[in-house]
Amino acid sequence: LVSGSRSSKTFKPKKNIPEGSHQYELLKHAEATLGSGNLRQAVMLPEGEDLNEWIAVNTVDFFNQINMLYGTITEFCTESSCPVMSAGPRYEYHWADGTNIKKPIKCSAPKYIDYLMTWVQDQLDDETLFPSKIGVPFPKNFMSVAKTILKRLFRVYAHIYHQHFDSVMRLQEEAHLNTSFQHFIFFVQ
Repeated sequence: LVSGSRSSKTFKPKKNIPEGSHQYELLKHAEATLGSGNLRQAVMLPEGEDLNEWIAVNTVDFFNQINMLYGTITEFCTESSCPVMSAGPRYEYHWADGTNIKKPIKCSAPKYIDYLMTWVQDQLDDETLFPSKIGVPFPKNFMSVAKTILKRLFRVYAHIYHQHFDSVMRLQEEAHLNTSFQHFIFFVQ
């Protein structure tokens, strides 16, 4: 595989924020602040901005980042190499979405991550949960929805670190993974 083509590889289609929208402006602000190298400052709610909107934009951004990071190691995360979705021997994750799968099921890491990323994508695409139009209010349960998404996305980072860090090192992607993870942790705190 040519190293240049690897960076465009994503596991699921990238979720786009429409250019010219207020959310797009927030994303650009976040990227500019990130460029300063101060991750703690990059996660702070910009003055005068809506907290829900800020959380929505960042949730989409983390989904895209994790999607891309996981996409680079999918060939190493297989049914046989990762028969259980875990982050070391003490943390095993079982999948349930509350709709199609109500009782948590034990499944391989690639299957779990596929379920997870599809589920997150469906949430992000749901205009009643993540409104993209200005003036459309966020639902009352938005904060709990966002927290659940972020909690589950954390599991993908945990799995990559515990099961695939050697592959990440071989691909020389550890700086990108570490920065993305640190940004994520500062944000959820």
